[in-house]
Amino acid sequence: MTAINRRRALTGSAAIAVGVPVLAACSSGDEPSTDASSSTSPSPSDESPSSPSADGTETPSAGGSALASVADVPVGGCFVVASAKVVVTQPTEGDFKAFSAVCTHQGCLVESSTEGEIPCPCHLSRFSLEDGSPVSGPASAPLAAVQITVDGDEITQA
Repeated sequence: MTAINRRRALTGSAAIAVGVPVLAACSSGDEPSTDASSSTSPSPSDESPSSPSADGTETPSAGGSALASVADVPVGGCFVVASAKVVVTQPTEGDFKAFSAVCTHQGCLVESSTEGEIPCPCHLSRFSLEDGSPVSGPASAPLAAVQITVDGDEITQA
């Protein structure tokens, strides 16, 4: 049996102290960052597949499925539909827009917000409610636009 000397113990401790936070910061963010109260309940018929766009990021495919109700989307904020990977915004009252909810930096899902921007919790990128362009980095590419239709109180993906 080999005894652990002081040098080996310190080297192992340093590797753990540095490695764990680095791995946590670089996680893929596979779990949606929205809780059940901030998104619609996923069902097999509501899920729509994603496809890569020209810049290599994922964008939701069209499907005509209901995303949210008008009341779900705050004025000056956004509402994430995690099952569809879509974020719906309302920059000004009655003006609804939608974008891919997949951050262009490393693919994390953005979060719902009432703060005037679309926030990404992974690396703190923020995007415009108006056009999905990055307001602060590290993301440098805009969120892909998603076509929606507002009919009465229902917002659907076109």
